[in-house]
Amino acid sequence: MGLSPNTVFGDRPLIKILFMLNLSEIKIGQLIKIAGNPFVVIKAEHHKMGRGGAVLKTKLKNLINNNVIEKTFQGNDKAEEAITEIKQANFMYQANNEAYFMDNQSFEQFSLPIEQIGAKLKFLKQGLDVDILYFQDKPVAIKLPIKIELKVISSPPGIKGNSAGNVTKIIELETGAKINAPMFINQDDIIRINTDTGEYVERA
Repeated sequence: MGLSPNTVFGDRPLIKILFMLNLSEIKIGQLIKIAGNPFVVIKAEHHKMGRGGAVLKTKLKNLINNNVIEKTFQGNDKAEEAITEIKQANFMYQANNEAYFMDNQSFEQFSLPIEQIGAKLKFLKQGLDVDILYFQDKPVAIKLPIKIELKVISSPPGIKGNSAGNVTKIIELETGAKINAPMFINQDDIIRINTDTGEYVERA
């Protein structure tokens, strides 16, 4: 961990604390900062290189634009931890390629570009509370509840004789998302889905 001056507040320097991570601390799910942007580690593989020491090969996802990069750390390389804050907000509506939210504590409204939300958009319904990830006081990403309930607005009828086993059909949810579900799911049913996998869990 190192210290670096950030700016001047009054007649005293404001000190910014840098949390530096070594190879063993760069794990899946860890947030790090590269070139001023926050990334989450989505893959981390350690490799022994003989006398060359350890090498860590990673895949990192940019939390702002969702781009994925590969980066290799070796020897005494370190990464700066991305210091973030999580606040809860309520999803209001989508318009003009922006998703609009309201902070649950301050009641301030703000928006995130749709491309910044990515695939999570298909499970956002009006009134849903989500976690908002802030980086340098700016909202950069959202995290949905692991399980949410959504209404089925379209479900083709099951084919007679296909009700047994793992036979599924494609249904449409109130958010516009289309997923596989068991044959017994009907229009207007409320179902629970796993937002991490996008899969049907159970009927609510």
